[in-house]
Amino acid sequence: MANDTPKVTGAGEPAAPVTFATALRVYARIGLLGFGGPAGQIALMHRELVEQRRWISESRFLHALNYCMLLPGPEAQQLAVYIGWLLHRTWGGIAAGVLFVLPGMIVLGLLSWLYVTQGSTPLVTALFFGLKATVFAVVVEAVLRIGRRALKTRFHVVVAAAAFIAIYALRVPFPWIVLAAGTLGLAVNTWRPRWLPAARVEADEAADLEYVVDRQLACASTLRAHPSIFRTLRTVLVCLVLWLTPVLFAALLLGGDHVITRGGVFFSQTAVVTFGGAYAVLAYVAQRAVEDFGWLRPGEMIDGLALAETTPGPLIMVLQFVGFVAAWRQPGMLDPMTAAVLGAALTTWVTFVPSFLFIFVGAPYVEALRRNQSLHAALSAITAAVVGIVLNLAVWFALHTIFGTMTVARAGPFAPELPVLASLDPGAAILSIAALIAVLRFKLAVGWALLGGALLGAAYWYALGPA
Repeated sequence: MANDTPKVTGAGEPAAPVTFATALRVYARIGLLGFGGPAGQIALMHRELVEQRRWISESRFLHALNYCMLLPGPEAQQLAVYIGWLLHRTWGGIAAGVLFVLPGMIVLGLLSWLYVTQGSTPLVTALFFGLKATVFAVVVEAVLRIGRRALKTRFHVVVAAAAFIAIYALRVPFPWIVLAAGTLGLAVNTWRPRWLPAARVEADEAADLEYVVDRQLACASTLRAHPSIFRTLRTVLVCLVLWLTPVLFAALLLGGDHVITRGGVFFSQTAVVTFGGAYAVLAYVAQRAVEDFGWLRPGEMIDGLALAETTPGPLIMVLQFVGFVAAWRQPGMLDPMTAAVLGAALTTWVTFVPSFLFIFVGAPYVEALRRNQSLHAALSAITAAVVGIVLNLAVWFALHTIFGTMTVARAGPFAPELPVLASLDPGAAILSIAALIAVLRFKLAVGWALLGGALLGAAYWYALGPA
């Protein structure tokens, strides 16, 4: 089989093959250190897997990232699953995805318990007052970061602006915005290709063979990235059974109207219709969980995101917080703690299992289309639309953090949410501005920004805030 191994012609030596045990240790390290939201997690994976260990080349890493940004759900966790699949097929993807989520799930579970049992105490209330203002700055920084990466042409800027108007003023659902952006990208690629940046083409493919994944996939005997209809159907069936069986069990044991069952159904739907990661999903979930279902009180979604920001793992773990709090307050026949744990577990399950489905089914086809310009055009347009969606979340955070009362202004099809100016909270406004300066001007790390915001918020609350 020596002829199946390509020769390396780059300047560096090829990286050694990666054992499954070694990969597990690295995945666990990434899961434990995965602070800072998707940007920090993606940067951590790039540093660990591309720069330091040379497991995957820059070009293949970015190609996988672009596909993951197209999907609903947490793009950083999906990227980990994708790379794990490239290295060790299905079990590699499972290990990478589970270890990416597990540390944060445990920590956030403990924080959620403290929140529901101690959240009404003055100290906890004061700390969360400052955390809310700081999370707003984190979301603004995310808008700027994603925008710099995604808005490469004037066409992309227009798509982002249109997406923001559609979701903020017209209340257009996420899936329609994403579908429209992808379709528009394909049309522009056909009729006005100069509006799009050219797809990246590697100048020296031989250099990529220094990386483990690229060298494995270049071997004639390596077939893991080749699409297969039979394998696709089998994967879809297995993942659907794993995904939906716990929801069916909850319905049979607790009834279809129990909050745990309703949460399983709702978050299963959310997993396939919410694009743009945690920042984009938050506004949608907040509206349904607060206004439609009554699971959370106004402002508590921001508390949940603040907790998720302080834990490793994907920010979409905030949905675990929603499931925990909802089941704690509406336990039905169950003990509140038992209900909360089951609600959080089912929410986490139905949130992340679809990510494995999307990667295991789609990755072989995406690998086969690495150089397809039409796919590149659709992905770039969708990524631009995500900027507008996240900008909507930044506006939502600003309004709900700085103002105490909101109203919906209607004029024809437009229905933007506007603040009642008299409800301005000067302390929250000052803390938000200070957090923006710290994060944007002085590049303060998210963890330190959240800690500082919590302490300053507590000081303000006790000195001048509500009694």
